[in-house]
Amino acid sequence: MIPYLVFAIFFGLLLLGLHRKVIARIQQRPGPPVWQEILHMLKFSFKSTWIPRTASDTLFVAVVLIAIGIWTAAFFVVLAGGSLLILFGIYMLHKIVEHGFGLSSGSPYGKFGGVRSVISAASEIPLFVSVAGIALFTKSLDIADIIDYQAVHGPLLWVVPLSAVAMYLVILSKMPFGPFSIVESKELVSGYKTEHFGVWRAGLEVCNGLKTYVLLMAFVIIFIGGLPIWWLLLAMVVLIITYSFVCALTPMLAPFDSVSIQTLITVVMLGYVAWLGWFA
Repeated sequence: MIPYLVFAIFFGLLLLGLHRKVIARIQQRPGPPVWQEILHMLKFSFKSTWIPRTASDTLFVAVVLIAIGIWTAAFFVVLAGGSLLILFGIYMLHKIVEHGFGLSSGSPYGKFGGVRSVISAASEIPLFVSVAGIALFTKSLDIADIIDYQAVHGPLLWVVPLSAVAMYLVILSKMPFGPFSIVESKELVSGYKTEHFGVWRAGLEVCNGLKTYVLLMAFVIIFIGGLPIWWLLLAMVVLIITYSFVCALTPMLAPFDSVSIQTLITVVMLGYVAWLGWFA
């Protein structure tokens, strides 16, 4: 399991590097090499490490360890075929951790990033509505049961397509350079990550790689089914490329517009699930 966890971190960072490369190519720029995010993680591992004078020492360090811990837990939940509620609960817990990052440093950029992480919590609501759509058909929220259902009835992607779209948009909100990436917009420098440097920033890069791997793997498993590892990795590559096209071709929204659109998506999803429940 530990070797697979290490592989997931590096492959997730590679996917983020591919994401940046594809965006650059679409925008007619050369872009960085696809292994750039791995190089960033290694680079920060050997740089000087400090804690800002304005920071809360304990919180500044703890949030990095907690972030890695919760996504490690999410990784093993998916592998064990555990409950979607646990997985999505971890996803929402990460929102609290992002807020903690912003408050821990004392930096105004970090604080604004932390506040925006709370504002962007609107993106989580479609996630739970999509879970309701899945449960209507599979009669279970366990990933193992969802895989078994798809082995008999085919991919849920065709059964509840709007639930897949809702989860796709939720993951889009976590993609760098995306329309909903208000937590890391350019006016905030690096947002809640601005003051984390050295090994603490390397830890954040590890978290980002693992988070990307877990979210993409979960989407493929939930809506396509259990696949052999090589097909799973290929599906994740295709999925990240679709995100790259969306991010390259759409502008970053203002916080108010981002929340408004995500709220509208929630209303549509509520109507969709109500319609499914009526005819189920």
